[in-house]
Amino acid sequence: MPQPETPTEDTRPPDRPETASTPPVRHRWRGLALLTGTMVVDNDESKLVTTLFPVLRSALAIPTSALGVLIAVGQLIGMVTSPLWMWLARRYNRKIVLVICSGLWGTWSIAAGFSQNFTQLLVLYAVAAAGFQGAQPIVNDLLGDLFDDTTRGRATGYLYGALQLSNVVMGPLIGMLSLFEDGWRYGFFASGALNIVVGVLTLALLKDPGIGASEPQLAGLDRQQRAARSKLTWARLKDLMRIRTFQLMVVQRLLSSHLLILTFGVVFLVDVHHYGNAVAALVLMPMGIGYFLGTWIGGEVTDRVSRRIPRSGRVLLLQIAQLAFALVALALQVNWGNIVVFAVIYAALGFLQGVNPGINRPIVMSTTPPELRGAAFVVLLSVAQAIAWAIYSAGAGFLAEAIGMKATFFWLLGVVMIVNAAFITLLYKPYDRDRRSVQNALADGARTQTT
Repeated sequence: MPQPETPTEDTRPPDRPETASTPPVRHRWRGLALLTGTMVVDNDESKLVTTLFPVLRSALAIPTSALGVLIAVGQLIGMVTSPLWMWLARRYNRKIVLVICSGLWGTWSIAAGFSQNFTQLLVLYAVAAAGFQGAQPIVNDLLGDLFDDTTRGRATGYLYGALQLSNVVMGPLIGMLSLFEDGWRYGFFASGALNIVVGVLTLALLKDPGIGASEPQLAGLDRQQRAARSKLTWARLKDLMRIRTFQLMVVQRLLSSHLLILTFGVVFLVDVHHYGNAVAALVLMPMGIGYFLGTWIGGEVTDRVSRRIPRSGRVLLLQIAQLAFALVALALQVNWGNIVVFAVIYAALGFLQGVNPGINRPIVMSTTPPELRGAAFVVLLSVAQAIAWAIYSAGAGFLAEAIGMKATFFWLLGVVMIVNAAFITLLYKPYDRDRRSVQNALADGARTQTT
């Protein structure tokens, strides 16, 4: 969608009235539950590797650096394959493609459980990631059509909150597999089987509402009419990259170094503050609970603030969350002498990280037209986030060897996140303009289609 010239405050057109009202999409909460299940089982494979890496390392005789390699390769391979999955989803059938790349793709996880050396594990893990990484953009694309703009923050919060809550529950259960010989293999077998089961349930129960189903301006159009005006073309992809808010959100995602806490949070406590591995791992549960509360409360608050301050509410909350995360992360530089204090700090970091999905996903949804949301989430989550996570995960290990883990956390979790918060200031004006532009374009398109 081409961008209009930036209007002045006096000439900015008001939001056009909605052309029609639309009732909530039927079975949207059931759809949310199925999409949540998809995200949960897709996340199991990476959780298995990070949780059971000590026993996996011993079983396959691999170095510690192999963990960073596995995580980075999984993210980077998804960066390549996710656009292909989204193209297939939009060209053919979103539900069927989701069932294939998430559900049936679990057979590769089962195959990874038979690995006899690191090379086999790396190849099979990468092939599995090639499918699983394609699910997240499709899930967010469907979420934008199941829920309207006033409820997307809450729905996104529920999805990512349930995802993190599953990590809290599954983490200790996965850890118990280390007590059994070849327990990591059983983990891969179970993970792949769960993917297949959820895929079958998705195929049977998920109802794709169609592109633009929750947009009030398109309420007067039937499914075929919405599909006709929502075809993804190269011209529209170029339009996506011209949306100023989206451009800035991609850069903001690259500056999101808070992902580092997920990979090196326990290692930091062991190396810097000299806690034992088992004691340091205790902070994972409060951090997971904090993340869950952040997604749940953050989504609710975001929807309310956005309704009261539509022009800038979401951007303001995103900026506050990044700055608060940086300030809390700097508290890790102090040796508090008590793991309970660190547990509270990690819970706060989890909470502040958890509020992000309920803010940044709706920002993208509200400033990109329905036909471009899938492509937008491919770029944001499968490209920008993958690059960021790969760089911070792999790079932090080398940086820690050069300047120490404590200094690494200071610069990456403290200073970089302060820069992130300052950068978000650039979002305020384009967010309001692009949000209005999408609403007006939807209204114009609906009038044209019905006349």
